Amino acid sequence: MPQFLSHWVHEFVTLLVILDPIATVPLFLSASAGLSRGDANKLAIYSVSAAFLMLTFFIACGQLLLDAMNIPMASFQLAGSLLFLLLGIRMATGQVHGSQAVEVNGNGIWSRAIYPLATPGIAGGGGILTVVMLTDNKTRTIEEQLTTVVILLACLSIHLMSFMLSTYIIRWLGPNGIQIISRIFGLILTSVAVNGIIVAIKLSFNLQS
Repeated sequence: MPQFLSHWVHEFVTLLVILDPIATVPLFLSASAGLSRGDANKLAIYSVSAAFLMLTFFIACGQLLLDAMNIPMASFQLAGSLLFLLLGIRMATGQVHGSQAVEVNGNGIWSRAIYPLATPGIAGGGGILTVVMLTDNKTRTIEEQLTTVVILLACLSIHLMSFMLSTYIIRWLGPNGIQIISRIFGLILTSVAVNGIIVAIKLSFNLQS
């Protein structure tokens, strides 16, 4: 596989696993309770759009925030990879879904779109850590960072489709099917996290590959 294509696939898989569009379907169904089909679709569009703006902000300003706090990217990557490892283990062992129930009755569409869907549902800590690590200003060119934005759009498009088809997905897969997919994503995320830890340690101690 050509290097540029391998890099694209790595970023796409990493972002897709972190954002986990299937696992957030029950959260969307909870947040859209009581809404008409049209309003539910608006809720999906608003939440994904808000998440995109949040993540794009961190793509543009994440490195500046790290520099302002004198945090090296290697240290940030190590911390992020450790968090991914913990999240991956929780996903793989089925410990994530129980914490997703949120009371939204009485909230308007925009309120529901921002919380709990845009954040922490889509653009949570894991998503923010990922986009910052994938767009390091010191190692990635502007073109590569724009590529990450395009990949992010592709992943969020899948998220939007999963929200709009949420009633069918929950009917086809059921809670058990969603949990199985989430566990598979957890295994993938754990592997990505372990690789990230190894790379971060090599960068921190200037070790050769």
